[in-house]
Amino acid sequence: MAEHDTPVAVLDPTPPIPTADASHSRFVQRVRRALAADLALLPPGPPRRAEIEQTLAVLLQRGRGVPAALRVLRQLVLERLAVLDVEARVPVEVVTSAMTELAEVTLEHALGSARAELDAQHGAPRNAAGGDIDFWIIGMGKLGARELNVSSDIDLIYVYEEEGQTLGRANGAGVISAHEYFAQLARGLRALIGDVTEDGFVFRMDLALRPNGNAGPPVVSLAMLEEYFLVQGREWERFAWLKSRVVAPRSAVLAGRAKPLADAVGPFVYRRYLDYGVFEGLRQLHRKIRDEANRRAAGRPERANDVKLSRGGIREIEFIVQLLQVVRGGQFPEIRTRSTVKALSLLAAVGMIKPETAERLAQAYVFLRRVEHRIQFLDDQQTHLLPTADADLRWIAASMGLACRVDACELIEQLCAHREVVATEFDALLHDGRPPQRGNGGSGCRNCGGEPLSLDSPALLVGLNPAVAERVQRFVEHPRVVLLRDEARQRLTHLFARARRIIEAQTTLTPAQRDEALLRFIDWVEPLLRRDSYLALLAERPQVLGRLLQLLGLARWPMRYLMQHPGVIDELADARMSHQRFDPRAYRSDLDERHLAWMRSGQADEESLLDTLRRAHQAETFRILVRDVEGEISVEQVADDLSALADATLECGMCWAWQHLRQRHRAEPQFAVIAYGKLGGKELGYGSDLDLVFVYEDDDERAAEIYAAFARKLITWLSLRTSAGALYEIDTALRPNGNSGLLVTSLASFERYQQGRGSNTAWTWEHQAITRARWCAGLPALDARFEATRRSVLCAPRDFPALREEVRVMRERMRAAQNLRADRFELKHSPGGMIDVEFAVQLLVLAHSAVHPGLMDNLGNIALLGRAEQVGLLPEGVGTAAADAYREMRRAQHRARLDEASTAFDLAELGPLAAHREAVLALWRAVFGA
Repeated sequence: MAEHDTPVAVLDPTPPIPTADASHSRFVQRVRRALAADLALLPPGPPRRAEIEQTLAVLLQRGRGVPAALRVLRQLVLERLAVLDVEARVPVEVVTSAMTELAEVTLEHALGSARAELDAQHGAPRNAAGGDIDFWIIGMGKLGARELNVSSDIDLIYVYEEEGQTLGRANGAGVISAHEYFAQLARGLRALIGDVTEDGFVFRMDLALRPNGNAGPPVVSLAMLEEYFLVQGREWERFAWLKSRVVAPRSAVLAGRAKPLADAVGPFVYRRYLDYGVFEGLRQLHRKIRDEANRRAAGRPERANDVKLSRGGIREIEFIVQLLQVVRGGQFPEIRTRSTVKALSLLAAVGMIKPETAERLAQAYVFLRRVEHRIQFLDDQQTHLLPTADADLRWIAASMGLACRVDACELIEQLCAHREVVATEFDALLHDGRPPQRGNGGSGCRNCGGEPLSLDSPALLVGLNPAVAERVQRFVEHPRVVLLRDEARQRLTHLFARARRIIEAQTTLTPAQRDEALLRFIDWVEPLLRRDSYLALLAERPQVLGRLLQLLGLARWPMRYLMQHPGVIDELADARMSHQRFDPRAYRSDLDERHLAWMRSGQADEESLLDTLRRAHQAETFRILVRDVEGEISVEQVADDLSALADATLECGMCWAWQHLRQRHRAEPQFAVIAYGKLGGKELGYGSDLDLVFVYEDDDERAAEIYAAFARKLITWLSLRTSAGALYEIDTALRPNGNSGLLVTSLASFERYQQGRGSNTAWTWEHQAITRARWCAGLPALDARFEATRRSVLCAPRDFPALREEVRVMRERMRAAQNLRADRFELKHSPGGMIDVEFAVQLLVLAHSAVHPGLMDNLGNIALLGRAEQVGLLPEGVGTAAADAYREMRRAQHRARLDEASTAFDLAELGPLAAHREAVLALWRAVFGA
């Protein structure tokens, strides 16, 4: 054979993906031997509730008793799931859903059977009024979350509706209390579900999560449960109850009868305030679990590969999710879900966890759950340990499409990689809050490596200038501090020491700013000493503390805002905050999702919605404030964003308030809000009032009355001070006829009033105000109608000399009301100040819009001055100089307000402001001729 004819072996560069057969499972082998004739009873495909119920019915029809039928049913379902999971590699949720529905079906049937037997002996239980008493089987843990694994026990709690007694038998015998009846029912359920018979068991049952654990009664009334939550409920139990739900009877859920139970559980799990105090509770629980895992693994290295309880295991992913949900779920109902994977995506959506972190944790969770299922399929044992037998390990690996050889095992490699991701994230979230070691940060401060002995330790004052040291000493001696518990004093000591280290390491702050940061931090902390959750937040989130201190060093207003709304401090943990502008659509979308979440939970009452709106508004305002103070956005952008926030808040408030208006007569109101003043000109500042006018266009004969009630409700929604604070002060004095006029006006009446048709007409100052009025919320169709009215007012013919004199007199009256000092220049009100610019622009717009329609656009004073100069209404350079002056005065005013400083300056010390004042005075002379 010629050399070139010699066959050449071709190596496949992509070896085949390993596969596995379900028959390797010893459990599957046993089921197939024992139940070969029954395997076909379960219809093909993934077992769902309908197929499971159908199979159970056939087993019962063929003469099996209830206990035997339930146990055989379980084995048939598990055998099918082993085939689907190992050989077809169906998604994890197919397996967990089937197991959950198997548990629900078997519990439902067992409950019906046990109650029938008890009713025959004692009669049905009745309350004092003779009504039925409901009984609820509450699924906890993975059963509650619909994530049950294949050989899991089921965590249950039994709750009955109220006290009473049974009817007894026909002869009057057999009467027992409702509590005894349901205690016997619990024993009957254990016999039907949990006892091991020749057919095995249905599910291992665990009642240890009930009130008082194994020392408590097996069943509790709803009233007993509520009292337990109020008096004895522990932090770790909140994590357990987060996943709770009624799993049987289904009728109680479908009919809404179990809602009082949900109403009791919700406030226990989710608090309506920041709840960082739960970190330590979960930290202690986790230590116990990890210590127990280490104890069991001592001397037995194979036990270190526990995919559930070992470092980086399933439990740590669940803890990460549950911790974030419990901390923030009271304010963000949209993150309330029992599903671990779904919760990760929801937490990422609201910025509580990075999207890439959520994705990695979700991938790790799915991988670990798949491994867990393969482990349990081997022998139907409730274990989470990787097997030590090579054949079993190779089978698990192959079932997941991975190779496992003597020299390398892809299963172990991927397992270690996923666990490291989980452990890293878990440790970062649940760190002990220890300070950095000596030398960290390069601050060179003393005692950086260790804790001060106490709050009155001299080490706390070392290196401080005398004024700061004196303030710290007064703080330490404050009665609230002296009376703190030892634990709270230790936390405060730790917090203060860390604050000093962070401040000293802040290279972006001057020494004076560092002193201010520490002083303002003390001023902020002092009123919060009795609100542990905020101090816990700072202890748990060092990056939040660092950013807070930088913020306090740059300006005083953030401290004031945080004192009013301490809950917003958690926003500093959101990395997205600095580099993004306010997004009205995202804001509305988030609020709509929150509203839907309140609706789903049955808690969409006015109080919840009012607080939700306030917290969302406060959070966005604070984000804008941080960007402002840190120099990310300009003064003009601050005003734009605050104005857009007000528009979006008004729109949302209108939508929600209308749904809660008893008199509403249509799905959507034919109603609009017109913004005047700073909001109208998109020049809103922090804490500005809103000047609003309400109009409607609706032919319904009741429209005027309905919309007046709606406007009053909307004003209440916006201005009412609740536990979460208030939104805005509302001023409606610019409506037709001012405070003596109707609160709401039809658009046709508004047009007549503004255009001077009829005896009731607008004053000139009202026309001045309308120069920067705009539609800001409500029915979009009214936007164009209002703008047309506004333009017709602006371009109406006017007697210029009379108009100019009227505007000038109005300006003098306003100035006279301020009691200004002649030797001081007040940025807003003094001659040459900001109000002069605004009045000059208003006169230009009212006098010349008919000839120069570009002046009618609501673009703000700076842009309109430019247009007026371009069309020759102002001498060359006058408009430009005045616009620059107005811009700089706004900036100076803004800076002063951020530092809570005066906006009045000595005329002799104006510096650059002197030229800007002269530019405005030149504008005034050009427009008013004096």
